[in-house]
Parts: sequence; structure tokens; C-alpha cells
Amino acid sequence: MIMEELFFLQPEVVSALVKGFCVSVKLIVPSAIFGFIIGIIVGALRVYGNAFAVAITSGYVLIFRGFPLVVQLFIWYFGLPYIGIYLSPFVAAVLGFSLCSGAYQSEYVRGAFLSVKTGQTMAAQALGFSKIKMVLFITLPQAFRRALPGCGNEIIYLIKYSSLAYMITCIELTGEGKIIASDSFRYTETFMVIGAVYLLLTSVAAWLLHRLEYRLQLPGFEQYS
Repeated sequence: MIMEELFFLQPEVVSALVKGFCVSVKLIVPSAIFGFIIGIIVGALRVYGNAFAVAITSGYVLIFRGFPLVVQLFIWYFGLPYIGIYLSPFVAAVLGFSLCSGAYQSEYVRGAFLSVKTGQTMAAQALGFSKIKMVLFITLPQAFRRALPGCGNEIIYLIKYSSLAYMITCIELTGEGKIIASDSFRYTETFMVIGAVYLLLTSVAAWLLHRLEYRLQLPGFEQYS
């Protein structure tokens, strides 16, 4: 009975969960960064690009928002070898998470770009700004602040759906938990602990994003508690 109560204090269990946690963090951080960069580029192209760029980026968003994420992961890991492209489970997971997250984040960015008053873009053009300089120095700084809450919410989702990586044999926290539960038949306790870890991760990320929003606020325009 005592051993059952101390199940999660056993060194091998703690070691496996710590190992899975580290893999999860390694998946989340680059996926969040790449996804945000993709979101900015795609969002900008959908607003300021030519007809061809708008068509390509709109097609990208349609596909990656329409296909279930797990199907996308299967394609990157199990499908690409049929055309001679082999990705490691980790690379396939980061690629899938980044592209999917970027498609969703691009919608927040696009909305933020559209919220910038046209008078500012017209003034920039009158001053001789090229379209690229106008986007980089006039509209992007404003759009970044306005898109941050939505993009931050997508990062929270990314933390949670990173648990799908074990489906393509990238054994992160959920994958390690599944192995532990299968060996010990302690499914409830195992996944309660894993759920608590994800709750901690999302809470920390939400706090950091809130602090970033606070740091970027303009006096008189936003108010954060």
C-alpha cells in the first residue's frame, strides 16, 4: 500500500517524466517561434501582397487550418518517405506544429494589419516609403501589439497539442506517461500528474504573455490589470 502511494516518487518514474518534459519543451519553444514568424509573414502577404501571393498564402491557411493536426503529422513523418524525404520524429513534429500554428496565427496578424488605419499607410506612401519599409516600420509595430493576445492564445493551444507528438514516435511527456501507465496500469494517477504539468506550462506561458502585453502597451490606448 505504501509503495502504491509512493509510486510517483520512484526514481525511474520521475526520470522518465523529466525526460518527457524536456522533450516537450524542446518541441514547444521552436514551434512557437517558427509559428509566430510564419504567421507574421503570411498575414502580411495576405494584406499587402500581390494577387499571386494572396492566392498562395490563402491556400496555405485553408489547407493547414482544415486538415486535422494529427493527419498533418502523419503526412510529414509517414508520408514523405514515399517520395524519398525522411524526417526524424522530432523534426517532423516541429515542422507540423510550426506550419499549423503559423496558419492560425496568420489570421490574428491579418486582422491586426487590417485594423491599422489606412491614413497611416497613405501618409507613409506620401513620404516615399516603399511597401516593405511601410510594413516594417509603420504597420507591423502596431499590428504586433494588437495581434499578441490572439497569437498568445494560439501558443497556449500549441503547448497542449504538442502532446500529439508521440503519435509519430516522438516520445515527449504524454508519450512517456503512456508508457508508464501501460507498464503500471496506473492510468488515473499518471495522467493526472501529466495534466498538472501541462497546466503549469500553460499558466507560466499565460503569465509571461500577459507581462509582455503590459510592457508593450501604450499609455492612454490600452489598460491591463
